[in-house]
Amino acid sequence: MPRAHNGDVEIEHESFGDHRPETILLVNGLGSQMSRWPDAFCEKLVAKGYRAIRFDNRDTGLSTWPTQPYTLADMARDGIAVLDAAGVQQAHIAGVSMGGMIVQRMALDHPGRILSMTSIMSTTGAPDAFKSTPEAAAVLNLPPPDPKADFEAFVQNRMANARTIGSPAYPWTDEENRARVVAEYQRAFNPAGVVRQRNAVGADGDRTAALKGLKLPVVVLHGADDPLLMKVGGEATAAAIPGAELRIVPGMGHDLPPGLYDIFVDAITTAASRAPILA
Repeated sequence: MPRAHNGDVEIEHESFGDHRPETILLVNGLGSQMSRWPDAFCEKLVAKGYRAIRFDNRDTGLSTWPTQPYTLADMARDGIAVLDAAGVQQAHIAGVSMGGMIVQRMALDHPGRILSMTSIMSTTGAPDAFKSTPEAAAVLNLPPPDPKADFEAFVQNRMANARTIGSPAYPWTDEENRARVVAEYQRAFNPAGVVRQRNAVGADGDRTAALKGLKLPVVVLHGADDPLLMKVGGEATAAAIPGAELRIVPGMGHDLPPGLYDIFVDAITTAASRAPILA
């Protein structure tokens, strides 16, 4: 696959529907690889008339794993580097969880490159807009078993975590859940990167005041039943951005199961449809 460059960092990325005139850049959450935007999901965006580009954030998947601290602004520049490598001057952007924070930073720091934004299951960085249930917080705060010592214990832990934060109305089957855990481990496993990414999120602070200056079409999508980033995060995001549309989805948690593909696609393409037509 092609690789973009932001200084010494290389970013693995993949494009679908290269013949389409407008591009949607998809940005992942904490520690998650670009496969969390599955092929079938990307093809749905192509069927709606858009080019879809997904990529591995730095410290994840097949992109560079830095050893030094970095910022959310650095991660936003990684996304811009992907657009540069793909020959895209302006794009619609959509991000989930930490990816929602990254696309917010992209829109703030690189407004001339961004046509529309969809912030999904994310938040503003304000302390009172980041709330989790104790069980969901444990998913982030308790390290998994060592897969080299007991791979089955590792798999069962990751499956249990996915069930804890997942969408109660759109559950994965055990077979789907297990297959995803195994495939992601086999592709790449970098727990140290999660720590650095969390530090970057924390250091970015509260974006609320800055978000009030955004001038672009925005849809904010959040699950009513999200236990990891409770819906107050989405509500705060939509309240901060002038003209943003807030969509709260009953039965949606903190994941993207197949049953939610069309809901995500509709949110992203609605935001995109409200952007000025490209010349």
